[in-house]
Amino acid sequence: MKFKSAFVMAILATSLSLTSCSSLKKKGSDAVGDNQDSASKNGMSKNSGTSLELNGDSDSNKAGALKSIYFDFNSAGLSQESKDALNNNAAFLKTNTSVKVQVEGHADERGGVQFNLALGEKRAKGVREYLIGQGVEAARLTTISLGKEKPVSFGHDEESWSKNRRANFIITAK
Repeated sequence: MKFKSAFVMAILATSLSLTSCSSLKKKGSDAVGDNQDSASKNGMSKNSGTSLELNGDSDSNKAGALKSIYFDFNSAGLSQESKDALNNNAAFLKTNTSVKVQVEGHADERGGVQFNLALGEKRAKGVREYLIGQGVEAARLTTISLGKEKPVSFGHDEESWSKNRRANFIITAK
């Protein structure tokens, strides 16, 4: 019982810390590439045409060109498709040097809480290490595991589970 209370408190604290800075958006447009001046100020490519918001995430396409990474069942290994997406994410981060991100590791609903938290942590850390290997500064990348606590798909089938086995990116500084 104490573990559940501590876990719930940890999730609440994480949620509050992630949402408490949402009012600190810079004045002006959040859309990347609206004009030459805002693109230059934000260090963004004016042709990217994607939204980059503080606390925006790759699941909702509000993290610039950063894309979520998907995993096989019970695995933290990176497929070739995942590596290709991470190479694109690394290129975006190397071009936009002021952007900092938190990598969230997720799991599907199968398995226990502790197992899924550990698996989510392995996924997030694996993604972080891969990006560092591609030349992204380690200080710009933090990780957290949310296990099965924040699904994007609520079905109870392989299609839904495959969408929830992921690492996504949250913009913590732009």
